[in-house]
This record gives sequence, C-alpha cells and structure tokens, in this order.
Amino acid sequence: MTSAEPVAKTVNKRGATRERMVRSAAAVLRERGAAGVTIDEVLVRSGAPRGSVYHHFPGGRAQLLREALEYAGLEITASIDEAAGESAAALLRLFVQFWEHCLVDSDYQAGCPVLAAAVGSGEDEQQLSTSAGEIFSRWRQASREAYLREGFEAADATALADTTISAMEGAVVLCRSTRSLEPLHAVGQQMEFLIKAKEFRSEE
Repeated sequence: MTSAEPVAKTVNKRGATRERMVRSAAAVLRERGAAGVTIDEVLVRSGAPRGSVYHHFPGGRAQLLREALEYAGLEITASIDEAAGESAAALLRLFVQFWEHCLVDSDYQAGCPVLAAAVGSGEDEQQLSTSAGEIFSRWRQASREAYLREGFEAADATALADTTISAMEGAVVLCRSTRSLEPLHAVGQQMEFLIKAKEFRSEE
C-alpha cells in the first residue's frame, strides 16, 4: 500500500460522511419541513459523529439546510429537464411517477422539499426562500418550454406551466393528508384533459 492510499481513503470517508449528512437532511426536509431539520436528527439518521457538523458545515444548521435544499431540488430538476425535453405528456407522467414513488416509499411522509423550504417561517428557513424560488423558476421554465414545443402560444404555455406545478404540489399535500394516491392520479388526468382540450381549440 502506498502512502497516498491511506490519504485517499480518509478523503473518501470524509466525503461519504458529508454526503450522508446532506442526504439525511434532505430526507428530513421532505418529511418535516425546514423547521424539522435539526442537527440532532441529521446525526441520528446519518450516523455521523457530532464533531463532523462544524467540520463539514462551518455555517452550521443554516448551511446544512441550504445544501440539503440544493441537493433535493437539483435531483428533481434534473428529472424534470429530461422529461420536459421529450414532451409535455412525458413531463406530466414524470411528475406523477416521481411523487408516486416518493409518497409510497416514505409511507406518505415525504413531501416536496422545495415547497417546504419556501413556506418556512424561521430565520434560517426565510433565508432559503430565495433558493426555493430559483428552483421553482427552473421547473416553471422547463415546463413552459415543453408546452411551447407542443405548439402553445407563449401566454398559454406560461399558464399551463404554472398550473401544472401548482396542481401537482397541491396533489402531493392531499395525498399525504389522505394517505392515498388518488388526488395525484386525478390531477394528472385532469391536466392531460386540459392540455388536449387546449390543443383541440387551437386547431379549430
């Protein structure tokens, strides 16, 4: 074993600990909102030693929250960008399938981390609102472009993008409260109906 190998293992271990902490914080953010993300809970879930908090996150809880939001938000954004590049229908299916998995896998405990960050009222949470707004803007833009490629006018594409995101976010809240996927499926079907109706009227 070379002298560089122990160093590399140490670096990898530190990186793995940091990633576990961010992933754990993102999971708590989905389930409990920004106010529920505490250092103690993240340490329990990640198995990280307490001393690792300020080693990896010198900014403390505020930094951990921000990075958890970025991690969770970018993960969803990547999927949205890919689906939106295919078609509006693919985008709708992505929203439904993504939230189906999140809700079922978490036993209806997980919601949208971006929404959770956007509505937080604490001092640390309020600082997340700008980041949450930027992520939502990316989702809106990707959705809008998908509708534009379908041939919708700019105003309709913008309205449909806003409606899609708002309806899906609301459906997730209803699913969590009723412990059922029915609201999500209903919203997905209604959005497809709305899109087809608009397409039909534009062809007349």
